[in-house]
Amino acid sequence: QVQLVESGGGLVQAEGSLRLSCAASASIFRYHAMGWYRQTPGAQRQLVARIYTAGTINYEDSVKGRFTISRDNSKNTVYLQMTSLKPEDTGVYYCWARPTPWNEFWGQGTQVTVSS
Repeated sequence: QVQLVESGGGLVQAEGSLRLSCAASASIFRYHAMGWYRQTPGAQRQLVARIYTAGTINYEDSVKGRFTISRDNSKNTVYLQMTSLKPEDTGVYYCWARPTPWNEFWGQGTQVTVSS
């Protein structure tokens, strides 16, 4: 079992920035992929950004050019740098880890609220 602990959420004004962190309880060096998802009330959890060990990175279209995902294997941590935030970025952000293609784990979520 892998524990994922998110931090860095909060309330920010539109056009502001936040950096989310996700600390894993185990080494992520060989993890197949890690990423961030967002969920709003009444909606399904949606992919925001995902980074693979091989280097491939995927972003949801609305965050391209504004959000940057990165991973620091030495700290077992994945980051999501969010800039030019918009009210529609508001939601609970969940850290996601896929150590192998056949299993996955989720963090408890951190709230991000962007005011207009």
